[in-house]
Amino acid sequence: MKRNPLSLAILMASAVTLVACNGDDGQDGVDGTSAYTHEVSFKEIAPAITDSEKNSLRTTDEATVAGEDQTLEYRTILATGETDNGETYGLVKDYQDNAIKFEDDSDYICNGTGGGAGSGLDHFSILQKNNKLYMVSQFECGPAAMYMNELEQSEAGELSLKEGTLQFVSQKDEFGGWVHCAGMTTPWNSHLGSEEYEPNAKSPSGYYDEVTLRYWGGDANLNNPYYYGWTPEVQVNTDGTPNYIKHYSMGRFAHELAYVMPDNKTVYLSDDGGNVGLFMFVADTAEDLSAGTLYAAKWNQTSGEGLGEAVISWIDLGHTTNAAVRAVVAEKIAFTDVFDFETPNEDGSCPTEGFTAIYTANGNECLQLQDINGDETIDSTDEVLASRLETRRFAAMMGATTEFNKEEGITFNARDNKLYVAMSKVSGGMEENSLSGVNDDITVEYNKCGGVYALAVANNESIGSDYVAYNMKGLVAGTPVSYSGTSLEGNSCDVESLASPDNVTFLAGTDVLVIGEDTSYHPNDMVWAYDVTKKTLTRIATTPYGAESTSPFWHKDVNGFGYLTLTTQHPFGEVSGGYVTPEGVDTRSTAGYIGPFDFSNLK
Repeated sequence: MKRNPLSLAILMASAVTLVACNGDDGQDGVDGTSAYTHEVSFKEIAPAITDSEKNSLRTTDEATVAGEDQTLEYRTILATGETDNGETYGLVKDYQDNAIKFEDDSDYICNGTGGGAGSGLDHFSILQKNNKLYMVSQFECGPAAMYMNELEQSEAGELSLKEGTLQFVSQKDEFGGWVHCAGMTTPWNSHLGSEEYEPNAKSPSGYYDEVTLRYWGGDANLNNPYYYGWTPEVQVNTDGTPNYIKHYSMGRFAHELAYVMPDNKTVYLSDDGGNVGLFMFVADTAEDLSAGTLYAAKWNQTSGEGLGEAVISWIDLGHTTNAAVRAVVAEKIAFTDVFDFETPNEDGSCPTEGFTAIYTANGNECLQLQDINGDETIDSTDEVLASRLETRRFAAMMGATTEFNKEEGITFNARDNKLYVAMSKVSGGMEENSLSGVNDDITVEYNKCGGVYALAVANNESIGSDYVAYNMKGLVAGTPVSYSGTSLEGNSCDVESLASPDNVTFLAGTDVLVIGEDTSYHPNDMVWAYDVTKKTLTRIATTPYGAESTSPFWHKDVNGFGYLTLTTQHPFGEVSGGYVTPEGVDTRSTAGYIGPFDFSNLK
């Protein structure tokens, strides 16, 4: 393979200039760069023990903000299956924007309860545009759906659907939508989403079949695995209609979340699954993610204790644009157009010179780059295209770390210049392995309960960003425990700590990191407020049995009020042991918030 020196350049921590970053953080906070911290604490709720507690969503009803007590409440804005403006919230549509039906002629509503309808509602954004409030929701199904509506805000700050405004967000011009997981409201008030669990183009199966059979009306000839695994964005036009974009320049993998940093150019990208990578994108222009340079993280371990600690360096995967990558995707490219492959030896090495041994979410493979653009040479253009079409595989070939396991949510504490990344299970590739011929960068202790990592960021002149992570170490972890024979039986991680941390959000200007769970180790998933200074956890919510707590996101100032959004995804959807869902309970995925908060005294 002809190698481009730029694409192989490892930008080490020595290139980092330690300069504090100033200016408003632009998102999920009140004043993220103030020299002092506002004391914010929450009234704790107990673990769910009684049947009533297990079957319902429970949230804290009080917070203390700068010494003043505030009453809080969880309010639902929308639930899957609700109708408005001729639309049904969560209804999935095909490539002609017609409703998809099951064999019994029932609607395909992404709710996560039966019928192969995926996980359900995952994330929604609150957008302030056109002197109005909008809400964009995304659903974690294959195929997936997005909806947009306007919100009404009362004088007391209560949010509700503005009747007659619900509209389906068509994705047909960008090959449809796919397993939309976590998202965020960008600093420029657009919705930045995700497409998780990209189809394996080498051997498509699983979720991919759902798209083939449903979205494309059963016509596999219309489909291609490279249509999915990208970062979508929804902007609001001046006429109140949605503008849907896919950012092909940001790479294709199992996107959990794309998180925009305060410069509006640097974006961190988490990769959900086993043996995955961590990525960073630096856009050419602020508030425009259509072109830029992609980087892959290299974990250079300095400690294996607990969650571990490492110096982080970055491998340059090259620069490109949405248009350049989309043109190749539209040609319905095949995996063999990107890589030749052969079966590895038993020890993981490659039989033939010129092939590179890697280990990723797709297992041990031996790959060789091909002439993707058809100009009869293998050069930097082919490298850049491979880095976007098969980001994780190409990053591994370049020496990046692809050993992270269940890498989830991301958020940022601007005051301390700390990025937080959740790892829901510290296992698999993060443990020591003996496969020769491939990297074994991470060798830390197994922890099924997972944990959250902190990454310090600073200016890096070589990369051209003030927000480049240069180290990574464990912040807070869960603890395995047995509650056999007690009222807490069924919990196998300590109920006073984390289990499978998933989505996270930081209440900037405070010390509070909010951590949501996606776990079977707590039958009732919990949401925590973690004080990063005191190192204490406060339980602020529990979900109904079998539900995931998705979408915690802090909206710092929506016309003077703060909101901690929270989605209950697929209530009673993850059950085992012969459990029978009680009659009369609500099994719909819901979008709502804890609040409203009044932070006016902190401004």
